[in-house]
Amino acid sequence: RPAWTSKAQYILAQLGFSVGLGNVWRFPYLCHQNGGGKCWEVLGGRVRGSHPHLTLPSRPGAFLLLYLLLLFLLGIPLLFLELAVGQCLRQGSVGVWRSISPRLAGIGLASCLVCVFVALYYNVIIAWSLLYLARSFQHPLPWQSCPSAGPNRTGGGPQGAWGGGGGGGVSPTTYFWYRQTLDVTPEMGVGGGLQPALVGGLLGAWALVGASLLKGIKSSGKVLYVSTLFPYLVLFCLLVRGLLLEGAPEGVRIMFTPKVSAWGTGQAWRQAATQVFFALGLGFGSVIAYASYGARRSNCHRDAVLVAGLNALTSLLATLVVF
Repeated sequence: RPAWTSKAQYILAQLGFSVGLGNVWRFPYLCHQNGGGKCWEVLGGRVRGSHPHLTLPSRPGAFLLLYLLLLFLLGIPLLFLELAVGQCLRQGSVGVWRSISPRLAGIGLASCLVCVFVALYYNVIIAWSLLYLARSFQHPLPWQSCPSAGPNRTGGGPQGAWGGGGGGGVSPTTYFWYRQTLDVTPEMGVGGGLQPALVGGLLGAWALVGASLLKGIKSSGKVLYVSTLFPYLVLFCLLVRGLLLEGAPEGVRIMFTPKVSAWGTGQAWRQAATQVFFALGLGFGSVIAYASYGARRSNCHRDAVLVAGLNALTSLLATLVVF
C-alpha cells in the first residue's frame, strides 16, 4: 500500500481533514450561543446609557472549557482508535469494518456515502468562495453599493424577497448575495435556471478536487502544504487586524471569562459533544483511510493528541478572530 512521503504530510492530511468550517464557522457561533448570560459591558469604553439598543454577545469561556473537557474525554480516545485501526489493518473504512466482521461492512459503506454528501455541499461553498474571490478584483466592489433604480431596486423596498425580514430595504452585501450571486426567485416552486458564474465555480471546485486526487496521495500530499497551511496564514492576518481594532482587549477578556452556570443546560453539553465529533471528523471513515497510508510503527497516541490539540487551537484562533 502506498505511504506518505513524510510524517509531516501525514499530520497535515489529518489536520487538513479535521480543520474546516466546523472550526472557523460553527465553533465561534456555538461559543456565542452557549456562553452563558449576556455581557452588558460596553467595548472600547463606550457608555451603556448612550447605546440602549446595544446587546453584546454572551461569554464564550464556559463553552470553551466544556468543549475542551469533552475533547479530552471523548474526542482524543475515539480519534486514537480510528488512527490505530487504520494504521494496523492498512485498509479504508469499508475494508476495516469488513475485517472486523463481514456483517459490519455496511457501516463502512454508510460512512462513504456520508462523505459523498459532505463533498457535495462543501464544493458548493468552495464555488461561492471562488466566485467571491474573482469578484473581489473588481473596482468598485460589487457588494459596495445597491442599484438606486430599476426592477431590482432595493432602496425602501421589502426585504422578504431578498432574504431580509421586514421593510426598509436591504444592505449592499445582502443584495449582492441574493440578487447577483444566487438570483433567488420569489418562491421555492419557481425555477430560476442555472447561473453561469455559479456553474463555472462549481466545475472549478470539482476540477481542483480531481487534480488533487489524480495520482493518489502522491499528488494530494504536495497539495496539503498549501491547502492546509494557507488558511492559517489568513487567520493570523485577520487576527492581527482584529487586535488593532478599538475594544479588542475588552473583547478578548470577555472571551476568556467563563460563566460556569451555562453548564447546567443540556443543550450546551449536547452541542459541545457534537462539535467534538464534527470538528475531528470522527465516524466519516476519512481518518481511518488517511491512517492506513501512514507508517505502521507510528505513535498513534502522540498523533491523536497532536491532531486534536492543533484542531482545538485552530478553533480558539478562529474564535479570537471573530471576537
